[in-house]
Amino acid sequence: MDIQSLFGLDGRIALVTGGSRGIGKMFVEGLLAAGCARVYISARKIDQMQETIAEFGEDKVIGIPADLSQMDGIQTLADEMAAREDKLDILINNAGAAWGQPYLEFNEAGWHRTMDLNVKTPFFLTQKLHNLLVAGGSGDHLAKVIHVSSIDGQRINPWETYAYQASKAAVIQLTRRMAARLIGENIVVTSIAPGAFASEMNKAAKAAPDASAAYIPAKRIGTKEDMAAAAIYLCSRAGDYVVGDTVTVDGGVVNAALPTMFNDPAGAG
Repeated sequence: MDIQSLFGLDGRIALVTGGSRGIGKMFVEGLLAAGCARVYISARKIDQMQETIAEFGEDKVIGIPADLSQMDGIQTLADEMAAREDKLDILINNAGAAWGQPYLEFNEAGWHRTMDLNVKTPFFLTQKLHNLLVAGGSGDHLAKVIHVSSIDGQRINPWETYAYQASKAAVIQLTRRMAARLIGENIVVTSIAPGAFASEMNKAAKAAPDASAAYIPAKRIGTKEDMAAAAIYLCSRAGDYVVGDTVTVDGGVVNAALPTMFNDPAGAG
């Protein structure tokens, strides 16, 4: 067995939305390390995008400014990709938003922004990049689409982030439905559900990693290697037979956390 052939991404073209920081940047670094020829990133904040390009090299990372919460921004990004490339091997739909507000105060603007960016955008961006992805899957490897969901779509958290939790659960089901449609065209759709990683989205893990780790069975928050490895696995030949599934990368929070007397009276002994 040739491990490089299993896990290598030599020569592939990728697009990572929200790729200038946080988990998106972890994906970018991993894809480059695995051999991607070019990784496109999209972001609203041009200065952050330029910093990431400077860090990895403008010959490897190409930035396209886009506000993906709007259909015009989605179309602009798709048009830019079509103008620059004749195929797309990897699409990671990572751009997302969160909104927290007490139940009786939760407003429609926060609901719409969160649901649009987290659910509508992955669907319509993938749809508008369809021809490029078909071309990516017509050679010697399958094209790959990864939606980034969250463990908050698999269980509830203590915070009043109603739209965020609903949207991430929707992403998991959307992944299954899109996978069923696209596998026939050699496009594999999967999802990654991150737990606690230091990012702008997870300010608690970024500001106090040790405090966050206390609630994680693995006793640490995730590292960039943990996130990059999951993406490399799914994007490479190694992940070809994983279709429509969600890979949970959380140190055991969802599937290995034992109940305690505080959250499960039946488990108090």
